[in-house]
Amino acid sequence: MARAESLITTVSTKGQVILPKAVRQRREWEAGTRLVVEETSEGVLLKRAPAFAPTDPGDVFGILPFSGEPKTLEDMEAGILAEARRRHDRD
Repeated sequence: MARAESLITTVSTKGQVILPKAVRQRREWEAGTRLVVEETSEGVLLKRAPAFAPTDPGDVFGILPFSGEPKTLEDMEAGILAEARRRHDRD
């Protein structure tokens, strides 16, 4: 992205800053968009917040109990295909 013209905004008494409309439109930041604020040596950086918090696989493995023989990839693919056919069966 090319460097845009300098835009100036003001911090309100409540600490709020209005981002210029052109910036919001280019970034597709609608009202309610959550932003991450990072202080850098150059100033302040705003980035869209991720939709979900980062998850470590170790934190979620084993949440649902399972007993029996592990499924093979072929078993899982066959199950997915069977469910897709069941859901999309037009007959």
